[in-house]
Amino acid sequence: MPPSTPQFVAGPQQARLPYPYRPEVEVVDAVLGTLKGRLDWAAVIASGRPWVEAVRDKPAPFWAMESLLREYPISSAEGLALMRLAEALLRVPDVETAIALTADQLGRAEFDTDQASTGPHRMLAGLSASAIALSKKFLPGADGEGGLLSRLGSKTVVAATVRAIQLLGRQFVLGRTIAEAMQEAQDQRKEVESARRGAADAGTSLRFSYDMLGEGARTERDAERYLASYANAIAAISRGQIAASPQTADGISIKLSALFSRYEDAQRERVFAELLPRVWSLIELAARANLNLTIDAEETDRLELSLDVLDALAERVAAVFPQWQGFGLAVQAYQTRALQVVDAVAAIARKHKLRFMVRLVKGAYWDGEIKRAQEGGLSGYPVFTHKEHTDISYLACARALIAHADVIYPQFATHNAGTIAAILQMARAKGAAFEMQRLHGMGEGVYREVMTDPAVACRVYAPVGEHRDLLAYLVRRLLENGANSSFVHQLADSAVDVERLLASPMTTARPPAFPMPAHLYPVEHGLQRRNSTGVDLAVIADRAPLDAAVAAAVVPRIAEATAAEVAAAMTQLDAGFEAWNERPVDERAAIVRRAGDLLDARLAEFCGLLVKEAHKTLGDCVAEVREAVDFCRYYADQAQIRLQDKALPGPTGESNELRMNGRGVFVCISPWNFPLAIFAGQVVAALVAGNAVAAKPAEQTPAVAARMVELLHEAGVPRDALVLLHGPGETVGAALTAHAATAGVCFTGSTQVAKIIQRTLAAKDGPIVPFIAETGGLNAMIVDSSALPEQVVDAVVQSAFRSAGQRCSALRLLVVHASIADGVIAMIRGALAELNVGDPARLSTDVGPVIDDEAYTNVSRNVARLKKEARLLGETPLASGFPRLVTPVAFELDRISDLKEEIFGPVLHVVRWNGDVDAVMHEINALGYGLTLGIQTRIDSRAQRLARLAKVGNVYVNRNMIGAVVGVQPFGGEGLSGTGPKAGGPHYLLRFCAEQTLTINTAAAGGNAALLAGESGGH
Repeated sequence: MPPSTPQFVAGPQQARLPYPYRPEVEVVDAVLGTLKGRLDWAAVIASGRPWVEAVRDKPAPFWAMESLLREYPISSAEGLALMRLAEALLRVPDVETAIALTADQLGRAEFDTDQASTGPHRMLAGLSASAIALSKKFLPGADGEGGLLSRLGSKTVVAATVRAIQLLGRQFVLGRTIAEAMQEAQDQRKEVESARRGAADAGTSLRFSYDMLGEGARTERDAERYLASYANAIAAISRGQIAASPQTADGISIKLSALFSRYEDAQRERVFAELLPRVWSLIELAARANLNLTIDAEETDRLELSLDVLDALAERVAAVFPQWQGFGLAVQAYQTRALQVVDAVAAIARKHKLRFMVRLVKGAYWDGEIKRAQEGGLSGYPVFTHKEHTDISYLACARALIAHADVIYPQFATHNAGTIAAILQMARAKGAAFEMQRLHGMGEGVYREVMTDPAVACRVYAPVGEHRDLLAYLVRRLLENGANSSFVHQLADSAVDVERLLASPMTTARPPAFPMPAHLYPVEHGLQRRNSTGVDLAVIADRAPLDAAVAAAVVPRIAEATAAEVAAAMTQLDAGFEAWNERPVDERAAIVRRAGDLLDARLAEFCGLLVKEAHKTLGDCVAEVREAVDFCRYYADQAQIRLQDKALPGPTGESNELRMNGRGVFVCISPWNFPLAIFAGQVVAALVAGNAVAAKPAEQTPAVAARMVELLHEAGVPRDALVLLHGPGETVGAALTAHAATAGVCFTGSTQVAKIIQRTLAAKDGPIVPFIAETGGLNAMIVDSSALPEQVVDAVVQSAFRSAGQRCSALRLLVVHASIADGVIAMIRGALAELNVGDPARLSTDVGPVIDDEAYTNVSRNVARLKKEARLLGETPLASGFPRLVTPVAFELDRISDLKEEIFGPVLHVVRWNGDVDAVMHEINALGYGLTLGIQTRIDSRAQRLARLAKVGNVYVNRNMIGAVVGVQPFGGEGLSGTGPKAGGPHYLLRFCAEQTLTINTAAAGGNAALLAGESGGH
């Protein structure tokens, strides 16, 4: 940035909007109230009918969106296969993977040439289906492997497929460069002028907003490249036209996440200090050229931040360019707070005496928002779950924008003919200036008809860039417009009559289309497990209790148990076992479930303690408390489902029953890296199965464990059924495992300690004691060249460095295909540079300290060794003086076998691979560990095959490989990584039980009365 670039300083977050997770029906009812009596929908249908009929009479070309969606709907196997090929094939650099990907995707669908298309492009559809069906015969797996001819045929098929995808890309990308895009835009303007017979305003009635293709930045280099691309585009646009006003000029749309890799609420200070100067440099260029610059909308968790960013930039605009009216942003109508966002934007405009351009869109991240709310256990959904509700919100937001026309120039982005007609009705009633918008390559048929009205201006949102950069954008657009309920999809279907297609969405609000996140899990045997309550750390109201709890948390000193206390506790537990075991399983389950509810209600308190004692970041704390709650609820349900007495079949005159009992005193030894979740999971599993429990937490984190034991006692667990025994493993742990009363051991920790416990138990006299162990792993992630590098890097950073790498599931070994390795490594290096290492109590911290001095010394020694023996790829700079910080670091090794031991910290090893991916999997298996494995590929059959070959407990495809969810991803390994059964799975409780079969000869007392009572014959 030049020296004159202004500095921006982040002020406190402003709560401009209501809580994002309000009841959907309540929100919709309020939104409907703003529209009451304001629209004549019969007139809307009358206006839209001729547009729809004209589009159906003059169908779009075969390659157009409407036609493609008709021939290959994304709900079909064929449409999905073609979409996934379009998403991945162009980025694959090596022929072998390209052939495998094409064969995999085309082989998953039947392109039936006998089933004639009913659409207007029957011949082209039939020819394309025939071509695809013929092509499949040349691909591996179709008719078996062939020789040279088969290989040449495969290459030809792939080349043809690549060409077809490039042709598809041309339908959705205006140009590969800004110059090419501007030329195409000019050609389209001439077509409009010709259609309007050279009307004077025809040239300005078709406008463009150029979007330089690319997703969010992962590195500073990415951000610099996007910044240069935007600046170059603005300069080119300004050279290509003389703008009378920003409203009639072409302009540019920018993504803030493309200009800064850490555009998130947790990095608020950095957003203002680093991102805003970059945005300002673009604003200066656009304002001086009198063009328009629109900030695109992003995910909900950035919404409040985006308004603060808009406010700060608007203040500067008002001071430097007070007359410029080209600054604006996009508003997503699918958000439950959309109407309040419109009002907030108008308030900012009035505050600074500016006029914004505001683009109203439906929204582009709907599925991701739904999943995030469910996974996070949030109190509701931040977006509407019904399309009709989004349509209602869109109309209400449109009305509000028109009402704010003194400070807002409204821009309505929609392909829905009914919505367009309604907007024209509202805008004309108010005499407001406005424009319509559509996506390049979509909605052309409708707007061809709408724009016969000279008073209607339309702006085309036009992606610009190489076709391989189109992929994520294209798939998002296809998913939006290809859904069966979408207007674009139904427009092409003549079976949907016009009245139905244009029907008013303004009906009674409906309950959410999905269960609330709290009720995510289905009913099983009459029981519905409630999802643990989460926290949205981007929402002030959710975060404030955690901040207060961290500030107030005090870690009490927990006394270490003496040898005498250990012996006394075991005697006490041995005596208390029988009474606890005799309690009905339903009663034990109710106590454990009550403990889960108490813990759920005290999330903030436990988060505060975890930050102070275990040095966890806030996000990790929330996840850990939720996991502990899930363990309580899940094991309570599983006990009631699986541990009840069960009648077994047998001959008449005999009853057979299987009974499950506790084994006695179970010793539960838990680690410091999950001092609440693993501790609670072990203890409540043993308890609900009927055992008494001697709980020994890690030496470093006894306070969290002690507080959980207090909570369990409060919930109703007798004090002679659960005792906490804190102390070193060498003394307290050894005494417990060797004690004669020990009937079972559950352990999570290092493989070395597990082997010591194994030998101790084997050497004991008396019964053979069951041992449940979950240990570490040399966890690997295999990446082939079809994987999306941005997705890979996100997964790598989360898996390798979150929790300072102190997870047994953490990624230790990244095995990446040689053809993409340089690019992936460069992105990892850049991502490492953007991490914040420091005080875990700060929301902005990504990586906190390692647990203690011993861990710090051990990890630091290994890092120093690797810096001599391996190639350093990248390292996070240390900018904090907080104690025991180990900066995340990555090294390259020559071979998989070079990795000999697990380094329990934020250390990643990278190996390149080429050739046979199955051989790579065998090399990973040869390491001997088997806990977690990541697979990044778009070749579905490859992912399935590698998963079958893998000797690991948990396999994750195209995502991170940490954070296993109770009951969803049961967790545990094999080989050197543990004994099983999997924690959080349906078989876990059985290992804590002794099974007894009771057989009674009911015929012994005078005969089989039941049989005689059912006799139909006589003597």
